[in-house]
Amino acid sequence: MRGLWTVTKRELRGYLTSPVAYVLVAVFLMVSGYFFYNLLWWFHTQSMAQSQNPYYVQQLNINRFVYEPFLQNVSVILLLIFPLLTMRLWAEEKRGKTDELLLTSPVSTASLVGGKFLGAIFILLTLILFLQVFTLFGFLYSRPEPVPLLLGYGGLFCMGLAFIAIGLFTSTLTENQMVAASLSFGILLLLWVLSWGAEGASPFLRELLTYLSFFEHYKDMPRGVFNIIDPVYYLSVTLFFLCLGRRVIESRRWR
Repeated sequence: MRGLWTVTKRELRGYLTSPVAYVLVAVFLMVSGYFFYNLLWWFHTQSMAQSQNPYYVQQLNINRFVYEPFLQNVSVILLLIFPLLTMRLWAEEKRGKTDELLLTSPVSTASLVGGKFLGAIFILLTLILFLQVFTLFGFLYSRPEPVPLLLGYGGLFCMGLAFIAIGLFTSTLTENQMVAASLSFGILLLLWVLSWGAEGASPFLRELLTYLSFFEHYKDMPRGVFNIIDPVYYLSVTLFFLCLGRRVIESRRWR
């Protein structure tokens, strides 16, 4: 356990001293803010335009027209930036030859993988925490339903865990950070769009592609619909790629 926390603190220091992390967090907040502003402005405009129509006003739900598309847009932004946030996790160790020190240290492989994973989770939690500013703004001026918001942010966290695990795995394969980021982005994008090819497939293949798609497991969460299969899917993907990353590191340790 001591080795796990040692690696975790080391990763946190690496993120906190890296300008790349600050730039990516700033870009994330700017793009997220842009989407939120436009969605909120459209909602406000529609409310004012239809203020004389009670029936239409009742249909304007801030969760449906603002937070649901906002959180779905945020999930795409996370898909784009997490390959860049995770590309350094092990590739940087290889490039700087510090991986040999880690591999010959008394820290177990599980602690090495887990420590780097926990360090990246800190960044994920930080991003989700910053998003609460937009949520607080909604509660100050409207009455959004809390359950869809909780499920939406919970889904972002579960999805983010899978993003981190995939990025960590691809980072163990190469010492080039951009190659690691490209591999991670390619895997994430493939898992995101798998359901797009399900329409013309056989029933079994359609069901399989739909189940494996990242988007299909998240789209209902911001709507307040919870299915235990969705978080189980993300956690399964997370564990699978963490195990793959651990195996790659172990293979280097015993060479």
